[in-house]
Amino acid sequence: MARWDEDFCARFVPGGVVLYVGDAENKFQHFEADYLKRLGVEIDSATKMPDVVVHDPKHDWLMVGEAVANAGVVDGKRRRELKDLFAGFRTGLVFVTAFQTRDAMGRFLTQISWETEVWIAVDPDHVVHFDGERFLGPYPDTVTA
Repeated sequence: MARWDEDFCARFVPGGVVLYVGDAENKFQHFEADYLKRLGVEIDSATKMPDVVVHDPKHDWLMVGEAVANAGVVDGKRRRELKDLFAGFRTGLVFVTAFQTRDAMGRFLTQISWETEVWIAVDPDHVVHFDGERFLGPYPDTVTA
């Protein structure tokens, strides 16, 4: 899988701060607990974390990503779980599902939640937007301030 920080963030979240990276084998591979706490988010070690969390300081958004090679897509259920997990963050969440290829995305297309984004690593300059008026931005239901 392409690297979130070098491939996704450099293009879509320049200046973004990677706060969490993990997978099934190494859940807390990179974890900036103090930074997240300053943003209003406290994580319990038993929590089902996404694969990556990036703070976009320019917009003050959290990009919350799932890599399909590691986890599942951001479907409706997972979107609600992630929204609850990061409820302490008040200025907005952006949900991103990452796939290695378009073919991989095709197998999960019907499961991807509306009001999320999809990034395909082999076409790193593009993001697929699933509905709504926002592109790569939070929706009102994720802003609690």
